[in-house]
Amino acid sequence: MQHVDVITLGAGGGAYPAAFRLARAGRRVVMVDPKGVMSGNCLAEGCVPSKAVREVAELYRTAQRFERFGLSGEIGADFAGVVAHKDRVQRTRYTQHAAELARLAERLTLVQGVARLQDAYTVVVESEHGEESYRAEHIIIASGSDVFVPPIPGAELCVTSHDLYALDSSFKSLPRRLVVIGGGYIGLETATFLRAFGAEVTVLEMMDQILPGMDPDFVAGLAPLLDPAIRRVTGAKVETIENAADGTLTVRYAVGDKNETGDKTETVAADAVLMAAGRHAVVPEGAEAIGLELQRGRVVADTALRTNLPGLYACGDVNGRVPLFHAAVGQSLIASRNILGGDQALDYFDFGAVPTTIFTLPMAAYVGHTRAALKARGIEALETAYNFAEDSRAQIFDETQGEIRLFFEPGTLRLLGGWIIGIDAGQLVGEIGLAVSKGLTAHDLAAFCDQHPMASEGISKAARALF
Repeated sequence: MQHVDVITLGAGGGAYPAAFRLARAGRRVVMVDPKGVMSGNCLAEGCVPSKAVREVAELYRTAQRFERFGLSGEIGADFAGVVAHKDRVQRTRYTQHAAELARLAERLTLVQGVARLQDAYTVVVESEHGEESYRAEHIIIASGSDVFVPPIPGAELCVTSHDLYALDSSFKSLPRRLVVIGGGYIGLETATFLRAFGAEVTVLEMMDQILPGMDPDFVAGLAPLLDPAIRRVTGAKVETIENAADGTLTVRYAVGDKNETGDKTETVAADAVLMAAGRHAVVPEGAEAIGLELQRGRVVADTALRTNLPGLYACGDVNGRVPLFHAAVGQSLIASRNILGGDQALDYFDFGAVPTTIFTLPMAAYVGHTRAALKARGIEALETAYNFAEDSRAQIFDETQGEIRLFFEPGTLRLLGGWIIGIDAGQLVGEIGLAVSKGLTAHDLAAFCDQHPMASEGISKAARALF
């Protein structure tokens, strides 16, 4: 058995930031990960590769309007070339992470294998070389999440985000017809990317709106801006996926009609079916046996990232609170600070100020509490909005649809949340998120000189609308 100071279960965003900080502070750290590489699902099949594809899709979409900018010429899309670009980005970042790990090799080790919790201090790692046990005073559970595959007959015929975005994926040909099961952010993003390259896309969402769980007014603002050629069916319950005689796939689904009794069944043909029905936390083996508190298949953690067992922390998707990579990174750093502080809750993670971006074409983003959440709390917030039709940058790029909308607390004028729908949404949400996390007011935002001519000017202009 090897004795170290800290063990992380996983090597993604919930693990390696803490591992780096702890190693630099002199702790001996072991990261255990089934893939044997750093960065977790984000680089393997998530954030980075999907956005590499997105940015090419955005360029290609813009190219369709070149004549409007005085440009001319033919441009085509080679999907295999798009995938090759994605692969280059992934290889670059894997090389970068390996170099970062090498610089801390004296105190930080990455072990490839599957971890099992033997007790609150001991981890058994099973690898191709056999079993090895590690003991530590602190364990950070950051085992991430995986694709949720519902028990639908024929689900094994579907592809997942792994098949689309993994390094050296075999998915190098654009399907002529794509059916996406699930209208959450992963499914909807991929639908818009592949539609931009010319695929015929149908999105089947079981709930009554796309992007279920998000503010209905936010979703209602984004939905009309998406490519109308993407067929979106809500209230659709997929029943089967079957092979057709011509080598394609047939998806059978039921659509409930509230005005009639019973459902009506429809079918749609596809050359590929993407399963994007959500993700589930990957809880390490042994968690229940050692008494770790679980809730709805996730490890329960407080705002200091502590579990119910002393010395055990849970960061990122495994705790299910904000399943986003950047949230996992922030939680990982908080956990490392609290470990260095002797397990005292010296720092806390603000789960209410994490930016969320839907990287569709166009983008939309939100942070903090928006209209629906505030109304549910009985708060009649003061709202202000800035329309991108009036924005100089939006006019320059001919992307004038959408808005910035801010929500302020009555009386104090403290910023409670906001959303951006349209140009630069994924970048602008950071400024709003910082303002939410620091408790800034409409006065603070109104007084700030945002750069001209940039879309961020809309934030201060929206705040000034209150005065």
